[in-house]
Formats: sequence, structure tokens, C-alpha cells
Amino acid sequence: MAASKPVEAAVVAAAVPSSGSGVGGGSATTGPGTGGLPRWQLALAVGAPLLLGAGAMYLWSRQRRRRETGGRGNAGGLKRNSERKTPEGRASPAPGSGHPEGPGAHLEMNSLDRAQAAKNKGNKYFKAGKYEQAIQCYTEAISLCPTEKNVDLSTFYQNRAAAFEQLQKWKEVAQDCTKAVELNPKYVKALFRRAKAHEKLDNKKECLEDVTAVCILEGFQNQQSMLLADKVLKLLGKEKAKEKYKNREPLMPSPQFIKSYFSSFTDDIISQPMLKGEKSDEDKDKEGEALEVKENSGYLKAKQYMEEENYDKIISECSKEIDAEGKYMAEALLLRATFYLLIGNANAAKPDLDKVISLKEANVKLRANALIKRGSMYMQQQQPLLSTQDFNMAADIDPQNADVYHHRGQYRQAYTGNNSSQIQAAMKGFEEVIKKFPKCAEGYALYAQALTDQQQFGKADEMYDKCIDLEPDNATTYVHKGLLQLQWKQDLDRGLELISKAIEIDNKCDFAYETMGTIEVQRGNMEKAIDMFNKAINLAKSEMEMAHLYSLCDAAHAQTEVAKKYGLKPPTLWFSRTTLCRSKIF
Repeated sequence: MAASKPVEAAVVAAAVPSSGSGVGGGSATTGPGTGGLPRWQLALAVGAPLLLGAGAMYLWSRQRRRRETGGRGNAGGLKRNSERKTPEGRASPAPGSGHPEGPGAHLEMNSLDRAQAAKNKGNKYFKAGKYEQAIQCYTEAISLCPTEKNVDLSTFYQNRAAAFEQLQKWKEVAQDCTKAVELNPKYVKALFRRAKAHEKLDNKKECLEDVTAVCILEGFQNQQSMLLADKVLKLLGKEKAKEKYKNREPLMPSPQFIKSYFSSFTDDIISQPMLKGEKSDEDKDKEGEALEVKENSGYLKAKQYMEEENYDKIISECSKEIDAEGKYMAEALLLRATFYLLIGNANAAKPDLDKVISLKEANVKLRANALIKRGSMYMQQQQPLLSTQDFNMAADIDPQNADVYHHRGQYRQAYTGNNSSQIQAAMKGFEEVIKKFPKCAEGYALYAQALTDQQQFGKADEMYDKCIDLEPDNATTYVHKGLLQLQWKQDLDRGLELISKAIEIDNKCDFAYETMGTIEVQRGNMEKAIDMFNKAINLAKSEMEMAHLYSLCDAAHAQTEVAKKYGLKPPTLWFSRTTLCRSKIF
């Protein structure tokens, strides 16, 4: 199917998904086509449980022991998945901030005790739902507290922010949390409350920075903060992608990608070489010169450009055939739609596909191919019912068409989940495909991905090798094989070698750049990761894909800024089986 390609805030993912553009039909070998399914398994074999989509940073969540909370320096520390709605009790003294000895000690203790008493009274009002009175008490506590008692004072500000939060006074919440964080920079509870206030105030960038700090400080162990990070990354990604995508020039994929895409169809009339009657050897003046088309046909001229790999001229030549309502109008509609999908313009492709499907007099194989491509497009747009209808209709009108079963197999693989009977059926289907079409590289690639899901790594590696033997210039296969090395053998060097080989083969392989970027995030190389993500963004084939990539890039950038601001260093992970895979992009 369309370029077969990971959401989810990649982990954080995009996850991910929006504009409905992306390649319809295509392949597991052509790689990421849309961020349709939230990158189902955007491969990042990283070390901790897979989070819900939103940027590579959240792939960091390793299985680690919970940090011990307690102690003055952890004011605001939370138990995993706990709520942060209630105010806090008395804070323990911070190291070195105990009550001073000497003549003024008694007065200072009285002042702090009175502040604590006001705070405790405020807590009672808070629990009773009397938030205005609670605010008055917390304000009194702030005014009574000695200015050198940073942690106590930060607690009072944080408690007042909690009361303002209940009254939905978001500006005041943010202001008080800022005061608390200034006094106690790693105050998790205040940082998270300020992140929520920034979300309500639509300050997405500030929200992301705060929630990123919280995630790192909590070791990515709290679901609340990770969900907020996921949410804001997706929103930022969609905003940026919408703006960039509408102003960008259409980008034709590399010749390697296009050839791999068409090779995923074995019964596609428009991708077949021109017939002898369609071209004339007499027009060839010298050895190696392209053959001239005998008929004055835009479609036949487009086919000639396909053979010459002059892909940029195909859409315009097809349009000439369609406008003239020529002999090959149905073929021209399908070929134009296919190239619209390849450049990521699904909105332009759909009317052409619709028209081919509705032409009852058209060749049945043309109509079946249009249904397969439209079904694949719907799948990438996360419209499974429409996708199923198109695949089934294609099977009804052309039951001997192998492409129907081949591409529907990708659909079933994407939606099998953990249903063992469906998984068995999908695996059997892939085995039948490679038996029936032993020269079809796409079949081996899809089967390898399915085997990887079932942790049959050795056999998956063999299938990728067969795929590479058949299509040595298919960059996406090298990326998948590289990811397999990370998941299977934790062989980082071999994995990076294969992914680098993919970029060498096809410098427009956005899947390779995205994967390399995510690996660099986990190695702690944020600047290099951001560079890789930006390269992938410029090559994205759909707005949905671009939104996902922006989420990854924003996550890496946020971590860089937080690390500088708070003197933190995100954990680096080794690649383990547990978090692997969002790599199966459809």
C-alpha cells in the first residue's frame, strides 16, 4: 500500500494524525507514507513501555525503580499516577535551612509557626470547598513566612495556586506557580500545575517546557504528565504542519521510492511498459534515445516519461488527456491520481479515483486498482470502514487480482491487534503471497514485519535479506532491517550502519531520517536528532506525517531547553524488546 509507514509522539507519536493526504496503495518497502495509523510501530526499539504517542522524548520511560520521595528537596514530589489537586501540609526543612541559633531564633520560629498555622487553616477551607477563604489564609501564610524559608514559602504559593485552580483563575495559578518554582526550581507539583494553567491559557510552548521538566524529574513514570505532554505535542505538531504544508511546493519522491511503490502492484495496467503499438522504433535517431509516441496522446506521453523516470511531467500530460476526453482518459485519471498520492495530495487524488471507480465501461483492472489505492488512502486516514469496503469491492469485481489480497493483508496486519486468530490468518496470507509471487519484494517485507511483531526475529531477518536481494535499492527495507537489529540483538552499530545505508541509497527517505533522529534522542544527542527530524519534515508526504514529525522535533527541542534551564540530563536508553516498535508504518 501506499508508502507503508509511527505517531505517536513516538512515543510520545504521533503518534499521531489530520489532513488526509498520503500515498494510497504502496508498500511496506516504500516506507512511511502518512502518519495514518499512529505509526503503528514506529520502530523505536527503545527501552521502556511504549507510551501513548507524542514525541520521541517519551520513549525514554525505562523500567526503573521509583525514586524515593520525601525530604525537603522533593517538595511536590508525587507518587506514580497520583492526582495533584490537594494542597500540601507542612514542608520539611531544607538542608542547611533549619532554624538559626541565637537571640532572634524564637521570634523567627514564632513567625514560621504562625505562617504554618495560617496554611493549615487554609487547607481545612480548601478541603471544605471554600476556596476564597483558603486563598486568604494562604496569602496570610505568605506574608508571615520568613523570606529565607524558600521551601516553606514555595509550598504556600503552590497551595494558593491550587485554590486559584479550583476557581479556574488560570493567570493567577501560573503566577503563583512561577513564584513557587523560583523559590524551589525542581518543585514538580508547581511545575505541573503551571503546565496545566499554560494549557488553559493556550500557551503551548510554555506548557510543553514545564511538562517536559516534570516528565524528566519523575523519570517518565507518571501517566498524567505524559498524557499532557502527548496532547500538547500533537497540538503543536498539527498547528505547525498545517501552516507549513499549505505553503510548500509539492515534492516528488525519489525515483527509488516511486519504482518500489509501483513494484508493490503485480496487476497494475498503468505501471506496465508501453506496448509495441504505442511507440515507434523509426523515431529513434540514435542508440539510447527515448522512443517517440506514435499517437498524439497525453497519456502515452506520460507513460514515456515514466519509462524515462521524468516523473515531474506526468501529471500535466495526464491532464491533457483528461481535458481532451481522449481514448485513454480512464488510464490517465488513474495515473494522475497515483502521482497525486505520491506527492502527498490526497485531496486531489480522490476525485480522480472516484471517477475511475464509477466508470462501468472501464477495464475492470483499472477500477480494481483505483479501489485498492483509495482503500489504502482511507486506511492511512484512519477510516477503516471505508477502507474495508473498497478492498472488498475490489475483490468482488476482480477476484483473481493478487494485489487486492496483498494490500488488504497490510490492512489486516494493521488492525489485528492481539487477536490470535486474526494474527494467524494474516501470517498465513503473507505466506501464500510469497509462495505465489516469489519475486515480489513487497511480500517478503510485509511478512518480515509481521514476523517481527511475533518476535520471530531470525526468520524476519531472512525475509528482509530476500527483499534486499530482489530490490537492492529499496531504502526503506534497510531501515526496517536496521530496526530489527536493535530490537533483536541490541546491535546499535549494525542498526545505524543499515539506516545510514538507506540514506546513502535514497537521500529523500524521510523514514530513515526520522528513525535516525529518534535513535539520537535516546542516545542523548539532541542537536543531531533535531537536525534529522527537520530533514524528515521537509520530505514529509502528508500533513499528518509532517505533524507527527514536528511533534518529535518539538519534544527533542523541549528536552534540550529544559536540560539547560534546570541542569538536567535526560536518561539514555538501551534498545530493548519491550518498547520497540512503532515501525510498521502504513
